[in-house]
Amino acid sequence: QVQLAESGGGLVQAGGSLRLSCAASGGTFGDYALGWFRQAPGKERRLVAVVSWNGANRYYVDSVKGRFTISRDNQKNTMFLQMNNLNLEDTAVYYCAASNLYTSLVEGIRADYWGRGTQVTVSS
Repeated sequence: QVQLAESGGGLVQAGGSLRLSCAASGGTFGDYALGWFRQAPGKERRLVAVVSWNGANRYYVDSVKGRFTISRDNQKNTMFLQMNNLNLEDTAVYYCAASNLYTSLVEGIRADYWGRGTQVTVSS
């Protein structure tokens, strides 16, 4: 059983930056592909980015390409999401997720484990 815990959310002005972290415990961290999802108020939860088990493959949705960077440190059982040039549409609760299959996260099909989320609010 893998437990995921997000941190690093907060209030930031448009154009600013935040770095989210997702700390994992239990299980073998390196066995899993990891992803970030977000859910804006009144909307469905949607994929943001995915990183493969060794960091070699990364996927981003179009709306964050060039602004967000996903990474992981398997030595520290932690995943990161560096978010730059934030805009109002990035306001959401951000969740980290883990799956045995990279493609399952990329296609938004299934995640084996979820964190509880961290709120990111971008103000004008």
